[in-house]
Amino acid sequence: MLYDRPYMRDSYPSARKTSALVWLIAAIISGFVLQLVFSRWFGIDRTFTQLFALSPAGFKSGQVWPLLSYSFLHAPENLLHIVGNLLGLYFLGRELLPVIGERRFVIFYAAASMIGGLLWLATHWIGGRNYGLLIGASASVYGLLTIFACFYPNRRITLLLFFVFPVSLKPKHIAWAALGLSACGFLFYEIMGAASPFGIAHSAHLGGMLSGWLYYRYLHERNWGRLELPKWARRRAAASKTTASTSKRATAAAAAPKYRVNLSEPTNLRAEVDRILDKINAQGFGALTDEEKRLLDTAKDHLSQR
Repeated sequence: MLYDRPYMRDSYPSARKTSALVWLIAAIISGFVLQLVFSRWFGIDRTFTQLFALSPAGFKSGQVWPLLSYSFLHAPENLLHIVGNLLGLYFLGRELLPVIGERRFVIFYAAASMIGGLLWLATHWIGGRNYGLLIGASASVYGLLTIFACFYPNRRITLLLFFVFPVSLKPKHIAWAALGLSACGFLFYEIMGAASPFGIAHSAHLGGMLSGWLYYRYLHERNWGRLELPKWARRRAAASKTTASTSKRATAAAAAPKYRVNLSEPTNLRAEVDRILDKINAQGFGALTDEEKRLLDTAKDHLSQR
């Protein structure tokens, strides 16, 4: 009676949706594979990279899409570049995706990439520093690291130093260390026009961390895409909603029949439960009265004991 209804069963046959994190990782790997293909097979990696990597010269000529596309490219000659970013994206994304949601996760990845790219462009725009290309997902990864450190500053995590030695640290210490190193590299190398060791784009990292802090500080608890009403309008709307809800509950309670079902009579119980299940099927579970819900729970417990 109860369990022959599909909406009363615990398990439902449903397709498992691929998460946004998997799609992002697949897109980054695809970009890296395309770089290898164009480099090894066609010998035109430089042209392909210049088309999708971020550069002051390209941006001045009207190429704005590299503000996002550069994060899907990595150095083909340095495998650690893409491996490090993918590991950071995977472990941070796995923790943050259930917290901020897939839609916000993807939007933040794009926003952190663009803010990091804009800060890098501003750093290399003038003063003879109009050179080089920016590639890599590290700006977005640094942004995710900042959000993670804001959410879980004291959670103890274990990292493998040089992929061998386990080291236990707190996220807030990792974030502060990353911020300090990026700030030093930005001040002593990029601002001075010198080449940074290992080709690290410290300004892009700072832009990513800034976007992570701004998201946590100002945007996480807000509803995106909705206009906020003035206070007087919100108070009036809340009062009207409360009055309407109270009136609706009172009307439903007055109109709802009082049930007195004898559990010792299975025939009457079965008929009453069938009527309630038919109501759920036609109008939804929210249409039930409180007494109908209690009766359904009581009947379920009673039948499970038989």
